[in-house]
Amino acid sequence: MPTVPATLGKFEYYQVSIPTAILIWLMIYPMMLKIDFTSIVNAAKKPKGLIVTCTVNWLIKPFTMYAIWAFFFFVVFKGIIPNDLAKEYVAGAVLLGAAPCTAMVIVWSNLAQADNEYTAGLVAFNSIFQIIFYSVFAYIFVTVIPGWLGLETHAVSIGMGEIATSVFIYLGIPFIAGFLSRWILIKKKGKKWYEEKFIPKISPITLVALLFTIVVMFSVKGEKVIELPMDVVRIAIPLLIYFVLMFFVSFFISKRMGTSYPIAASLSFTAASNNFELAIAVAVGVFGIHSGEAFAAVIGPLVEVPVLIGLVNVALKFKQKYFKQT
Repeated sequence: MPTVPATLGKFEYYQVSIPTAILIWLMIYPMMLKIDFTSIVNAAKKPKGLIVTCTVNWLIKPFTMYAIWAFFFFVVFKGIIPNDLAKEYVAGAVLLGAAPCTAMVIVWSNLAQADNEYTAGLVAFNSIFQIIFYSVFAYIFVTVIPGWLGLETHAVSIGMGEIATSVFIYLGIPFIAGFLSRWILIKKKGKKWYEEKFIPKISPITLVALLFTIVVMFSVKGEKVIELPMDVVRIAIPLLIYFVLMFFVSFFISKRMGTSYPIAASLSFTAASNNFELAIAVAVGVFGIHSGEAFAAVIGPLVEVPVLIGLVNVALKFKQKYFKQT
C-alpha cells in the first residue's frame, strides 16, 4: 500500500505524525495505567534484584544486542544485505535492546509463577529509567559505538535531542497521563474499582493498537516483504538468540546471587523481553514509518511473543529442578 506513507504524512505537526502518535499512545497509555509506582519501594527492599536488573538491563543487554546484530549483519550476512539497509536493521535492533519491557513482562511473570508485585516494581523502575536514559543509550549505540569499532556510522544523521524528543512524545506523555489518571481515579473511585472494573476494560486497547500498528507497518513495507522475504527471517534469527541468551544469563546471575525462584523469574523475564512499543515509536518518530529501523523494530513482538511463551515453560522446569524449596 504505497499510499499509506503519503496519507500519514499529510497529518504531521513539527515532523510528528499525528496518526502514528495516537496509535503509540493507545499502545502505551493502558500499560502506564497498570503501573503502581509505590511498588518501587517494595522492590528496593530486595536490593539483590535491583542490582541484577540494573546490570543486565542497562549494561549487558544493549551491548549484547548490538554485538549479536553487528555480527550477523556485518559478518554473516555481509554481501547478502546491502550495507545501508544492514545498518538500518542494526539500528532498529539497538532501539529494541535499549528498552526493557514495561507491559508483556507482567503477563510472562504471572504465567511463570514469578513475584508479580516485584515485577511491578521492576516495571515502574525501568519506566522511569527509560525516560531519563533511553535517548542516551540509543544515541550512543546508533551513532557513537559504530565509529569506535571502525564501522560506518549511521547513514542518517541523528542527534540525541531528536531521540529524546521522540521518547518524551511517545513515552513521556502517556507516562504522565497514566500516572495522573491512576492517581485521580483511585482517589475518586477506589483501588478495587480501578483494578477490577476499569483496567480490564481499557487493557485490550493496547493489543488492538499494536496489531493495527503492525498491519500499517507491513502495509508500508509490503513490497519489500515480497521482494526480500528472507530479510524477515534474517532479522528474526538474532532476535531469537538474543531473547533466549538474556533469559539464561539473568537466571544464572540471579541464582548465583541466592535469590528465590519468584524473584529470579521476575528478573529473567524482565531481561528477556523488550519495550517494543517504545522501540517502534522511536524508530518511526526518528527514522520514519517506511524505514528499515522501524521494520526491524516491528519484527520484535512477532518473535518475542512465541519465544517468551516457550521460556515460561523453561522457567517452570527450572523451578522444579533448581528451586525445590521456593
